[in-house]
Amino acid sequence: MTGHPREEEEISAVTMPLRWVGLIALSILFIAALESLHLPAALLLGPMAAAVVFAASDRMLAIPRPLFWLAQGVVGAMIARAIPASIFIEITKQWPIFVGCVLSVIAASTLLGWLLTRWQVFPGSTAIWGSSPGAATAMTLMAESFGADVRLVAFMQYLRVVIVAVVATLVTRLWVSPGGTHAPALVLFAPVAWGGLAVTLIMIAASVAVARWLRIPAGPLLVSLIVAAILQDTHSLTIELPQLLLMCAYALVGWTIGLRFNRAILRYAAKATPRILLSILSLVGLCGLFAVVLVRVAGIDPLTAYLATSPGGADSVAIIAASSNVDMPFVMAMQTGRFILVLLIGPALSRFMARKFAPDSAPKTAR
Repeated sequence: MTGHPREEEEISAVTMPLRWVGLIALSILFIAALESLHLPAALLLGPMAAAVVFAASDRMLAIPRPLFWLAQGVVGAMIARAIPASIFIEITKQWPIFVGCVLSVIAASTLLGWLLTRWQVFPGSTAIWGSSPGAATAMTLMAESFGADVRLVAFMQYLRVVIVAVVATLVTRLWVSPGGTHAPALVLFAPVAWGGLAVTLIMIAASVAVARWLRIPAGPLLVSLIVAAILQDTHSLTIELPQLLLMCAYALVGWTIGLRFNRAILRYAAKATPRILLSILSLVGLCGLFAVVLVRVAGIDPLTAYLATSPGGADSVAIIAASSNVDMPFVMAMQTGRFILVLLIGPALSRFMARKFAPDSAPKTAR
């Protein structure tokens, strides 16, 4: 016997706000824990982990799509802000080395993604998207638009980000004194240039609107990134993104992805974890070999070479490199160059690999 409809509405009206409060509180706890361990992408991984906990316990919540699109736009602007025009000057100085290393890392990751696909670890193009080196947030956001399972792509991408960051930190501490590779303190209420923030928000909103009107796959992210990069490099806009705004955007992205998980998909991912770990460690090892080649052929110092070829997120590598005695412009130019190339060719490469090599009878993930 069911309750009166009005009673059910009252229960829902009370329960849903409590669930949101619980999700926010758990997200803050996870962020604090990850920040205390100095792990990268804590502002994204914390909310995502909290949302997975809620989804696995059948506490249903959903992020409105317009908020998710706007969050993607903020992430796109954040990426553009990290790609100044000076990066391209650094790349042109030693372009053969950059091209060779970037293509080698992409080829190695594509090969490992293909092997995971052939072994039917994940269905369709999911393994290929999940193996893409760098640009973890962008690849996760774009993967859904091209038919991959965004939950499993996120699982692969961020597991690699954490592992690579830990390995890079350990390698760095072989060359520098301990205690120097921590992320800067999280400052939520730093001074804000309100005029610049207003213009930045208008640019993001307009970019998202155009992307949705044109129905571009992963458009809110890509259009905001392209428009913001052009405006920044032509000195038409100083991108202003307060940490609190970025925190909200990361939380919305993390919650949107995490809330799509369920118990069945978590069991599925857990079974695949050993093979994914093998793939990630293989990629780290191959990139280490590429670093050895850089040392022998180009005379780059070992630590600079390792950080430059590391297949983790550019943000975590930047934090580690900034506290080490390395050629920072070279490291960031290599990381940024690969990031841009992955953004440009990632979707086409993933679709090609999926069509050509993915098994016809791929296993189905639980929804």
